[in-house]
Amino acid sequence: MRIVLVGPPGAGKGTQAVRLAEKLRIPHISTGDLFRANISRQTELGKLAKSYMDAGNLVPDEVTIAMAKDRMEQPDAENGFLLDGFPRNVSQAEALDELLEGEGIKLDAVLDLEVPEEEVVKRIAGRRICRKDSSHVFHVTYSRPKVEGVCDVCGGELYQRDDDSEDTVRKRLEVYHTQTEPIIDYYKAQGLVVTISALGPVDEITRRALEALKREDATQ
Repeated sequence: MRIVLVGPPGAGKGTQAVRLAEKLRIPHISTGDLFRANISRQTELGKLAKSYMDAGNLVPDEVTIAMAKDRMEQPDAENGFLLDGFPRNVSQAEALDELLEGEGIKLDAVLDLEVPEEEVVKRIAGRRICRKDSSHVFHVTYSRPKVEGVCDVCGGELYQRDDDSEDTVRKRLEVYHTQTEPIIDYYKAQGLVVTISALGPVDEITRRALEALKREDATQ
């Protein structure tokens, strides 16, 4: 299957993308991974992207699209892929359609993870990260440390990242609503959107997504 995963920040896209790609035996292609891989390998696209990032500018759509195209042409993506973080806007979605059409293939589904806005704010603003090891993540509501402000694993100080503050989260949501959310209507017009609730246990959301994708695949 060829799938695009969409949803607001805090919807759990990264977690579900990894799980779904593994279950469906297709590569998980994320924008962040594309940038990191190209920059670390010092490809021409990576150098170009880094020049924009170092200058504090957004990487142009054409660079992101070129990276995605290169990745989707790799042998492991021959039978499908799951795109996470791309496309981010309607112009990227149009470019993706054009790219796939040129290869004689098309998307099978656009999986929309739906989460109420206040839940997104609660999820992200409640995160606390360990200063000693950022892989140790806690939450003031869902995964409280035994001692407030102290990492259970290594005893490091827990803190809230600047981009996890409530004001920043709400600004990120505004960007999502204005730039990314319109692609849902774009793909709805093509009959590709499958919307599921991203509330509940991680395993349950994965099961929900697989069932929805199976139904979508059966109607193709």
